[in-house]
Amino acid sequence: MELLNGKLLSERIRAELAEKIKAFPKPVGLGVLLVGNDPASAVYVRNKIAACKSCGIVSFERRLAETATQAEVEKAVLELVNDPAVHGVLVQLPLPAHIHAEAVLRLIPAEKDVDGFTPANIGKLALNREDALIACTPAGILALLRFYRIPLRGKKVVMIGTSNIVGKPMTLLLMNEGATVTACQSKTDPLYLKALCRTADIIIVATGKPKLLTADMVNPGAVVVDVGIHRTEDGKLCGDVDFANVAPLTSFITPVPGGVGPMTIAMLLCNTYLAATMAEARA
Repeated sequence: MELLNGKLLSERIRAELAEKIKAFPKPVGLGVLLVGNDPASAVYVRNKIAACKSCGIVSFERRLAETATQAEVEKAVLELVNDPAVHGVLVQLPLPAHIHAEAVLRLIPAEKDVDGFTPANIGKLALNREDALIACTPAGILALLRFYRIPLRGKKVVMIGTSNIVGKPMTLLLMNEGATVTACQSKTDPLYLKALCRTADIIIVATGKPKLLTADMVNPGAVVVDVGIHRTEDGKLCGDVDFANVAPLTSFITPVPGGVGPMTIAMLLCNTYLAATMAEARA
């Protein structure tokens, strides 16, 4: 068993990116909007801004109160979108319950959608277009698999979770790589899910359910990627995989923390740089 070390790879990516940004003809800018007082969101934004600083990306942060109106949130997004110094725009989710999130995200043009969430970028991904800005977590997983030279073409992959943020774009990415992908979700019959996983070369789990993937579901020698992260009652972190019992059966597995999480932020930085290079090419 070998760990898929996302922390190590993300540091390499960020170091290489810093050199590219240093040589870029103008500052690369990322606009970030945080609405409300959610503690986890505040931590995520702080980490993203620190990551930007570490590789030379200029961050433009906007903060609005929990009571901000739909119009105020949309105005803040459009200010970032229309700023020529901002190459990528990120709206930290979740937004407060009274804000229509989809309407807000629709204001971000595809070329500045560094989260890769807009229909245009999902469509480009489905068509395997090079100008797609790909959702950061799936992009990070693919980069991790490539770094460890894990073959995908012709391999049987079970994707557990079909969210718009991870499961669906990950399925498209894997299909583009020539993998045979079965997408499963909470409604999938547990016995059928177990049978599928037992034949899989690669299992990717993104369900938000702690320790969903157990040892009796894993084909010995399989590659397991755990997207989940949870806090247990004793304060420790765990993922969607029962790591202690599953890990000995695998050829490769991501740790939690230190696996997928660092790669997600690294891909956000890469998307921002890619957006800047495409903007420069259009100028």
